[in-house]
Amino acid sequence: MRIDSDVVDLGTAGTVTKLLNTNDRIVWIKIKALAANSGLVYVGTSDVSTSNGYELHAGGGADGQVELDFGSYRDGSVKASDLCAIGAADNEDVTWIAILI
Repeated sequence: MRIDSDVVDLGTAGTVTKLLNTNDRIVWIKIKALAANSGLVYVGTSDVSTSNGYELHAGGGADGQVELDFGSYRDGSVKASDLCAIGAADNEDVTWIAILI
């Protein structure tokens, strides 16, 4: 088990970007939209879009972050490379911190 973190540039608006490009499994993760973002960020799986993603507002307040605790469920973890995000504007960023196994 280890802790890792990163900042991810989401590039061109509407382009799906993997948050982690690894086959490790996530037990717990917190994802936050950066305060400098100009638009919304959406988090989900490889088919994430503005209509089905979990919406994060810039700034990381209650509307700007999400915490996922897969470890609280029996055998709880997800493949790290399954988590993705898109920005509603170009060059939005998210930061994350995770416990990986």
